[in-house]
Amino acid sequence: MVHRTSPLRLVPEAARQPAAPAAPRRLGAVELVPGRITAAVLSVAGRVLDRTESSYDAATAAPADIDRALAQAAGVFAAHEVQGIGVAAAGLVDPDAGLILEVNDVPALHGYPVTERLGALTGTGVRVEHRARLQVLGDRWFGAGRGRRTFASVSTGEVLGVGVLYDGEVMAPPGGRSGAHMTVSASGERCTCGNRGCWKTLATTGWLRARARAAGLGEAMSLAGLVHGGDALAGQVVEEYAHNLALGLVNVQQLFAPGLFILHGEARDGGVRFRTVVEERLRDAVAFAGAERPRVLVGTAAVDDVALLGGAGLVLSRL
Repeated sequence: MVHRTSPLRLVPEAARQPAAPAAPRRLGAVELVPGRITAAVLSVAGRVLDRTESSYDAATAAPADIDRALAQAAGVFAAHEVQGIGVAAAGLVDPDAGLILEVNDVPALHGYPVTERLGALTGTGVRVEHRARLQVLGDRWFGAGRGRRTFASVSTGEVLGVGVLYDGEVMAPPGGRSGAHMTVSASGERCTCGNRGCWKTLATTGWLRARARAAGLGEAMSLAGLVHGGDALAGQVVEEYAHNLALGLVNVQQLFAPGLFILHGEARDGGVRFRTVVEERLRDAVAFAGAERPRVLVGTAAVDDVALLGGAGLVLSRL
């Protein structure tokens, strides 16, 4: 009997070594608002791993000044391989064209090609969306909106806006905004957009400071200061502020019935009473027979991370 043996195969040393583990995925995010650009690298779990910030003069900057500030902030990506970058921008944006079309407080951002500029700086894919609409993606992937197909995410403070996730899709019609300029008082104050009675004129930090000053409570009083001051008059101002915030949210609930509203930003400093007043106002003003009863939660992400989480959520959604 003849025994046949297979020829001996020599396996190269490199082939016998275990494969190197794949590099962890990283997500890039940029927040671009009047006077400030923040860039960060995040894990797929939403943890901020690295960040940097640059500034510019919102009123006097030229497009070249925006370019320089963007290049400075984008330096954070040099040491990381990111899967993409999501830009959370203030103002009116055109996501398909990659443009910031208009920002009332920053003339230099009118028509600014942010995805082109940032893509050239980093060599990676870039998408832009309105800050409030991206925030809802941050909540969907990393926050209190996980597992839900419909809810609203709300920015409060110096910047005001609402992003709505409806049946699993972010509502982002061409030319749509964040709701800050919806009219809630036809004979109200003049807004920076030129119209009167915008929601922004009644439910932002600027209104709160002016109202506290008019009430004799101080020149630079914050929501946290008013809440913890223990003064009855301060309490009235806080309650009025909560009602003003609810004015816009009532309209959102009537149109889209998201049911859940997640508050971010300054509203976090309002405490349980502030959240409760907003929720009660929503429930009193809206008939919700057949729909989910409105609830209001306060986001847990650090204030400065909210838009960055949204940018990272945009990259995850695209992946």
